[in-house]
Amino acid sequence: MSDAQNISLDNAGNVGAVAVPVVFALIFLLGTVGNGLVLAVLLQPSPGAWQEPGSTTDLFILNLAVADLCFILCCVPFQATIYTLDAWLFGALVCKAVHLLIYLTMYASSFTLAAVSVDRYLAVRHPLRSRALRTPRNARAAVGLVWLLAALFSAPYLSYYGTVRYGALELCVPAWEDARRRALDVATFAAGYLLPVAVVSLAYGRTLHFLWAAVGPAGAVAAEARRRATGRAGRAMLAVAALYALCWGPHHALILCFWFGRFAFSPATYACRLASHCLAYANSCLNPLVYALASRHFRARFRRLWPCGSRRRHRARCRPRARRALRRVQPASLGPVGCPGDARARERLPADGGWGEGPGKESARRGQ
Repeated sequence: MSDAQNISLDNAGNVGAVAVPVVFALIFLLGTVGNGLVLAVLLQPSPGAWQEPGSTTDLFILNLAVADLCFILCCVPFQATIYTLDAWLFGALVCKAVHLLIYLTMYASSFTLAAVSVDRYLAVRHPLRSRALRTPRNARAAVGLVWLLAALFSAPYLSYYGTVRYGALELCVPAWEDARRRALDVATFAAGYLLPVAVVSLAYGRTLHFLWAAVGPAGAVAAEARRRATGRAGRAMLAVAALYALCWGPHHALILCFWFGRFAFSPATYACRLASHCLAYANSCLNPLVYALASRHFRARFRRLWPCGSRRRHRARCRPRARRALRRVQPASLGPVGCPGDARARERLPADGGWGEGPGKESARRGQ
């Protein structure tokens, strides 16, 4: 290799050593805060953010947030050191564990998204017949099956990576020979990316076809009702699935190109590899943004995490309506009450609700 090529590769490595840790730091910060808030929203003891307490969608989204948070806390900091430091400082066990967790959480996320797509299809296409199947108990069993399959498919990565000595440095690198590495990488692409994306595409494709395939006026009205009833959660999860495909697609494409194409080491291919890693890891911090942007119910549940702000907004919204109602019906002797329908205001009302004669007047009348 010429001196000019050596200099260009050194420059690319220096840029990566600075840029990638900064990007990973942002991913770590946004992902930790975002997925932590998702867990807080879904675990708060109040009516469900999506459908109902303990609903199947709740449980699947909770599982997805757990997988993302586990990846961010256990994998991203160690991966950032690979681009920053010259050597691996954490030993052989951590080297194996980090790469095992990367693929364990990747499989868990992809299988969860496939399960969510099937769940949404059953909820839309067979709402009554699938009610006995789509229960919180079965959803918890499905989550357990997801993690079991993820553990089985990712188990080979426990021996795939290891530490080797390179002079005075210890490096965390693939330890298998090329033939076994190629076979496992192809199997990971097929089982961890291609199959889940195919299931998600088929399930959401059939769901959208059913929602929009209305025949006649009556069919159009029914389809519109179904779209309104199931569209919000469906759009959010469809966006999450599309993000997963877009973020992890370049990573798998580069691995396949490395094994079956021409992947000469150059500044351009080095930059592509760094970008694919950053994009794949960024997927774990983007899902909370999708929930916040695409789901009105999630935003409402999120606002309930901050009771002070919610009460101020509630009072500001209810005050004009309460004043108009009081002008029409409230007797002058009664004090102000809260927003109509407010449970706290009803508790402060007299026994008759402030509309008729109170107990005192009734007792005086009986005394007469």
